This record gives sequence, structure tokens and C-alpha cells, in this order.
Amino acid sequence: MSVKIKLSRVGARKQPSYRVVVIDSRKKINGRYIEKLGHYDPKPDKFKFEIDKDRAMYWLEQGAIPSPTVKSLLKKDGILKDFHNKKFGIEEPSEQESEEDLASEDEE
Repeated sequence: MSVKIKLSRVGARKQPSYRVVVIDSRKKINGRYIEKLGHYDPKPDKFKFEIDKDRAMYWLEQGAIPSPTVKSLLKKDGILKDFHNKKFGIEEPSEQESEEDLASEDEE
């Protein structure tokens, strides 16, 4: 069973709003979904995107494939970077460590 993370349209005519859902790839886009991860509202001046990061990471680890639009939203939110770092065991240096490294380079 192939699982995908997609946008499912909700809302009135000419007022789109979307749910971010995990769905079996064989189901219709607005069909029965496995889990709702969050929502996306493209209408306001600054778009509104809220997602449960822990559950999104879980589904990405299980092999769920995000649609192109969801992938770009996850990238903007930093979830894909966190997933990549966790997958390949890359440790992000804390800001305090990086500031100390810059200070030590300036002294030399």
C-alpha cells in the first residue's frame, strides 16, 4: 500500500481551504483519509499553514510520499530539513556552539 501526503480541498466556492491528509494513493483525493495532519489556507496575505510536525515526521519515516505542493510547504516549514538530518544522522550545531566557533576564528 502506497501512502501519500496530499491536500484535500474544503471550503466554499471561490474560498479554498485545504486539509493536509495522509491517504492511500488508490483513494480519491477527497475520499476517506488515514489521518489529518493539519490545514493550509492560501487566501490571507500571509498564507496560513499549520501541521502536526511530530506526525508528519512519523509518516515521512514510514515512507509516505508528499505531493509537490505539500513538499514545498514542508520545506518552507523546515520539516523536510529535519527529516533529512534525522535520516542521515546529521547533527545541527546549536547556535551557541556556532557563535563560539566564530569568536574563536576571529581571535586567530
